[in-house]
Amino acid sequence: MTARSTTVAIVGAGPAGLVLAHLLRRAGVDAAVHERLSRAELEGTARAGVLEHRVVEHLRGLGLADRLVAEGQRHGRCEISCLGERVTVDYGALSGGAQHWVYPQQLLVRDLVAAYEADGGTIAFSSPVAAVAPDGAGRPVLRTADGELRAAWAVGCEGAHGPVAAAFPDRAEGVARRYPYDWLTVLARIDRPVAAVRYAVHADGFAGMMPRTAEVGRFYLEVPAGERLEDWDAARIRGELGRRLDLAGTDPRPGELLETGVLRMRGRVARRMRHGRLLLAGDAAHTVTPSGAKGLNSAVADVVDLAGALLQDLDGDGDGSALDGYQQRRLAAAWRTQEFSDGLLDLLHLPAGLPPEQREFALRLRLERIHRIARPGPEATAFARAYAGAGELRAAEVWAPAQLTTVASGATPR
Repeated sequence: MTARSTTVAIVGAGPAGLVLAHLLRRAGVDAAVHERLSRAELEGTARAGVLEHRVVEHLRGLGLADRLVAEGQRHGRCEISCLGERVTVDYGALSGGAQHWVYPQQLLVRDLVAAYEADGGTIAFSSPVAAVAPDGAGRPVLRTADGELRAAWAVGCEGAHGPVAAAFPDRAEGVARRYPYDWLTVLARIDRPVAAVRYAVHADGFAGMMPRTAEVGRFYLEVPAGERLEDWDAARIRGELGRRLDLAGTDPRPGELLETGVLRMRGRVARRMRHGRLLLAGDAAHTVTPSGAKGLNSAVADVVDLAGALLQDLDGDGDGSALDGYQQRRLAAAWRTQEFSDGLLDLLHLPAGLPPEQREFALRLRLERIHRIARPGPEATAFARAYAGAGELRAAEVWAPAQLTTVASGATPR
């Protein structure tokens, strides 16, 4: 087979890889996208569904959010229940107008794929990259089923165990934490839409209810670390959700369970996102828990920054300083995001192993914190802006005027 060549090889066609491909293509940079899943598998897998305000504004600026805006739901408040009290946090008002958009990730992926193909781009589906290695000049060579692909840069957007991360000398290892609990994850049919995210801080463990579509909701239950899914039948799941979330009256009720799983709760940040001409973005560089819905949003923020840095390098002397700046900025942003997610987890969960007689004390402490982030003031404003994704990140000045836009740079510090 004849070796192929490209300027930027992108491994992974999730939201991060697709947004990067769009940005590079519009700037006139050749990119090759390889995705290990088939198109049907990629576009049919339900994952995240909450998009930050600034990420959606970025996609709108690129003309990639028409369906999202038409069919997605805007949410600017959440509810946190504790000790029988349900507190509303109006983070849309507290942040100055920043709100979330609820739009299933698989629909966003379909939109991005369709728009990329309509713009003349191609994606190699069902085409895993087996390995990545440098050539004599230090440029990456990707081994695929279609032969070798030579590139000036290779970007890993396929997760921590992808081939680009594996090509780092340390396999992109980093600092990690295993939380002392897991989350049972449930996708269920509901009898009415979820009006707002609800978090339940409960003596027997956290529970959460998240909007997805008018007919489907996402639910979470705290379970002991290492819990087996087989120990949770549908009746037990529905019963615990109803009890911990205090579902009553006009609240949505979970019906048919469409999908269940156990999420092993971990946080991780790689020590670096660049090795020579290898670059990482999104989950390949940092894993964040679902707390605060930051995973997809952080990944998109990474690639917007990365696109600007790549253009600076290509338009400059190619000394790599622009990519070093990308690594510094995004690692700092990853730690800000981890801090926000970890802080929210601490609010929503009681300390592991806490005796029953001490749980009410811990719950009352958390209820006071809940009130503080719901009342207007500096702490509430900081929480709301970080939660909703307020703020801007301007793309590099080398972009054509039509490309100058804004996007997330990670959670704002609290």
